[in-house]
Amino acid sequence: MTTPQAPTARLTTYREIFAIREFRVLFLVRLFTMTGVVVSGLALGTVMYDQTGSPFLTALSLFGGPLVQLLTARYLLATSDLLRPRTAMVLMAVIATLTATLQSLPGLAWWARFLILAGGYVAMAATSGTVLALLSEIVPKDAYVLARATMNITVGGMQVIGNAVGALLLALMSPSWLFALAALAGVTAGITARCGLTDRPPRAKGKVVERSRRINRELFTSPTVRPLLLMMWVPNGLVVGCEALFIPYATGHAGYLLAAGAIGMLLGDIVVGRFVPESVRDRLVLPLRLLLAAPFLVFPLSLPIPMAATLVGLSAFGFSASLPLQERLVRLTREDIRGQAFGLSGTGLMVGQAAGALLAGTTAQLLGPARSVGWAMALMAVLSLLVTGALRKGLRAGPTEA
Repeated sequence: MTTPQAPTARLTTYREIFAIREFRVLFLVRLFTMTGVVVSGLALGTVMYDQTGSPFLTALSLFGGPLVQLLTARYLLATSDLLRPRTAMVLMAVIATLTATLQSLPGLAWWARFLILAGGYVAMAATSGTVLALLSEIVPKDAYVLARATMNITVGGMQVIGNAVGALLLALMSPSWLFALAALAGVTAGITARCGLTDRPPRAKGKVVERSRRINRELFTSPTVRPLLLMMWVPNGLVVGCEALFIPYATGHAGYLLAAGAIGMLLGDIVVGRFVPESVRDRLVLPLRLLLAAPFLVFPLSLPIPMAATLVGLSAFGFSASLPLQERLVRLTREDIRGQAFGLSGTGLMVGQAAGALLAGTTAQLLGPARSVGWAMALMAVLSLLVTGALRKGLRAGPTEA
């Protein structure tokens, strides 16, 4: 079967992007997938706290998945390129359906739920780069940022809507029903991918473990890709550490700060993804990374909530630097390793966020009184700015394909 080529005309609007049939399919698959992730996560956290009464185990059930991906990514990431993309996406949907179905079984011990959760994240580590690599094949290169920003809006929107609807459903029914809804979303995602996507061949051949280790080493030793990956992970993760302190910083009002951050991220994806031309986007990487951290430098001043929320929204706009960074990653990687490159970038991003939250929490704990939380946030911001400055030279290196 001949692999379809991405359209060559320049696409600049959402209407033009959605006119691509396979993009619409991929968008729907992502929509159903995120619905399942959000709903099942809410149900699992609720069940875990009901069973154990442990905030630590509850938090681990919600945010510990990236640690599993970190442990397995070294050996499995190449699967994103070695499997047929449609097959990989159907496999992801099947595993999501299976894990949600197993979690819905009554009477499971808490450790059994962690084993099921870990199994799902092992599969995710193996195929995590599939969607973004396939997206780069479906749309023209100059439309990739617009398409990626559209996917980001879907993810952010489903996190807000899914959690709100899930919370309402939990008031009316047991968590088992939420797991059942997550399983149904997984089935729908799998059927949509199977029926709507072209059966493309694998991007590469080889043995999974050997290729995973070799390509990871190749990406990390590339003088252009390594600073790009670090710029994606570290400044971002340190600022997520600031956000992890919103509850102790604004007790009783943290929801306003979280909402302001979500709005800022959404606006950043829309503005940078839709309205900023490629030549300008690429030059905005460093300013946006500086914007991401700088607002938190004044948080030791115990700001009024409206001012703090405004600064949080301004900071979150800086997360849109990920769009031109991912655009560079498309340019700097060969097609046969692109799935693994995106899988590595996604895994590192989640691990960086988890590490940033842990570092910020530890720092705030060591500083002592609650009023020192603002200083912990400022310290995370300073570290983020220092890392951004240290990586600046590497980002200016000439483009060399890995």
